[in-house]
Amino acid sequence: MATYEYGRIDKLYQSLTAAGIADGVVAEIMSGGATIRKNTSPEKKAGWLAGAMRRMDRLLDRDTRQTVREACACCLGGKRLQISKAIARDNAGLADRVRAANEAKLVFGHGVSMEDDGTIRVCFSPEGLERYRCPCLPKALESLPITYCYCCGGHVKHHLQIALGRKVSGTVQTSALSSGGKQPCTFVFLLMEATGDRTRP
Repeated sequence: MATYEYGRIDKLYQSLTAAGIADGVVAEIMSGGATIRKNTSPEKKAGWLAGAMRRMDRLLDRDTRQTVREACACCLGGKRLQISKAIARDNAGLADRVRAANEAKLVFGHGVSMEDDGTIRVCFSPEGLERYRCPCLPKALESLPITYCYCCGGHVKHHLQIALGRKVSGTVQTSALSSGGKQPCTFVFLLMEATGDRTRP
């Protein structure tokens, strides 16, 4: 199994192989990844990742892309995990847990809300900024396919399921990276029953 010096690229490779993607497809997606080192400029790192996401969009179906990128999520433990567990422990009802999650800015950014249609909306967008730069790839010189942002979607999904005590299915609605900073990072989640069917809270 190959390894890549730059952690985000290696994580992508590990996730692709874990998902059972054919070796030839993995090789095409990862083309040039070994040339990106830890000390490579942030601009070149972001450029390679942009190309890899475009190759994923061409070679993999949407559900597979989402699964692969969600598995690349980081910051799943530590203080964020403690906060998510505390939300579930200290709040009995779903509405109270949503309110507590909305106050947990370290975990859920700048807003968690329950919409009229029963979905949960999570938004990362500081107020007062004309352009919101992605903290993960702040030096990106071009817009990235929204596929990249499902790793952050996986982060939010992981903690939201713990905080709410419910399985969820999520979609990246908008992102700073895919819009060139013109739109916030917004994730929309459906609450799921054990059967996988959508349910209202």
